[in-house]
Amino acid sequence: MTTLSQVAQRAGVTSATVSNVLRQRGKVGADTRARVLAAVEALGYRPHLTARALAEGRAPTLALMVSSIANPFYPEYALAAEQAARQHGRFLIVCNTNDDHDIGRAYLDQIAGTLSDGVLVMNADPSLDDLKATERRGATVVLGMWEKPHQPPGLPCVAVDFHLAGALAARHLIALGHRKIGVMVGGGVCGVHAERERGFNDALLELGHGDAVVHRMMVHDSVEGGLQAGAAMLAATPSITAVFATNDLPALGLMHAAADLGIKVPQQLSVIGLTDIQSARQARPALTTVALPTAQAASMSVALLLELIAEPQAVATMRIAPAPELVIRASTAPPSSDLG
Repeated sequence: MTTLSQVAQRAGVTSATVSNVLRQRGKVGADTRARVLAAVEALGYRPHLTARALAEGRAPTLALMVSSIANPFYPEYALAAEQAARQHGRFLIVCNTNDDHDIGRAYLDQIAGTLSDGVLVMNADPSLDDLKATERRGATVVLGMWEKPHQPPGLPCVAVDFHLAGALAARHLIALGHRKIGVMVGGGVCGVHAERERGFNDALLELGHGDAVVHRMMVHDSVEGGLQAGAAMLAATPSITAVFATNDLPALGLMHAAADLGIKVPQQLSVIGLTDIQSARQARPALTTVALPTAQAASMSVALLLELIAEPQAVATMRIAPAPELVIRASTAPPSSDLG
């Protein structure tokens, strides 16, 4: 492997000059810069990131922890976060926990503060206590999409109003005339979508239709989970005219279940999700959903992480992302007049 000193020797300069050219700092003449870059190209030199981190006491990377990279939402978030990190001269490491608490803790122990200056957390696997312990060790931690703006977690975060997201879904279905509604709550037993469901139920009460939910199910946060739960829900409660799923993936699975049962969407069943992943736009019929500010939240989270790395603060900071927005597509319509 070519070393910095070999580049310096070929260019006829000091190692410090090569370092200044590569980092674009200090005063280096145009001719000298050209010789250094030519030597770098000729020798195929690449900076040793670990050595640089040790020398500078600063890692060139940021870490992003997600629960499952197979969930389409996380690649979309990661893309926006990577672009934001790259604009600041940083690289992004994506850490996939597979919904495993022990894997999440291992990433915190081995990555945060060593291979990366800070970690952006986008899943519920590590406990807040684990994250605070990581912060006490000197690593910066930011929660990328905290669901409760009214209830700060005691850690720096970018918060999204998921209560409003659920309320928007309820208002849409009630405005269409639906009064027999099913609810599919993603996140499994850990209940990470509770705030979305709470917003949905609160809006129903405010609109005078607190009894509109006639069937509720906890589902695995996946297309397959929505398919299985949707088939069971529609078989058990055929009078349902609309279903709200707290994530797009179960909503898409429900639409598959409806197709298998010969139920037409939206003529016989309206379906609304929450997130607005790319698959929601590509589905047929296209999925009505409540869009989250994914790209904006990712960019804000990276910016907050870098701010705290540069100037550590004792007080946790919360930034509020733009509000979720209802996106009406082809999967929702007024209930059919021939349904009970």
